[in-house]
Amino acid sequence: MKFKYKKLVLSILLDAVGVLSYLIPGLTESIDFVWAPLSAYLITKVFQNKVSKYTAIVGFIEEALPFTDIFPTFTVTWILSVWLDKEETSITQK
Repeated sequence: MKFKYKKLVLSILLDAVGVLSYLIPGLTESIDFVWAPLSAYLITKVFQNKVSKYTAIVGFIEEALPFTDIFPTFTVTWILSVWLDKEETSITQK
């Protein structure tokens, strides 16, 4: 399996962790208080590119706000990273 697809699987798993807080009634916001900065940090460490800086901010806000945990920030970051990588590759090959 290519490395980029391993990152996709990891992204889906990390998005699932963000949604797990809904399974524990009453602790949702407490868990998000810890998960929001951790998810932002993980986005920047997993992807280490320009887009991850911006999606980490979006991810932090998304996890910190109530009822927005369903948005798949890690997976969207993966999609943007793959798309931008293709764009940069095509520009440098011209």
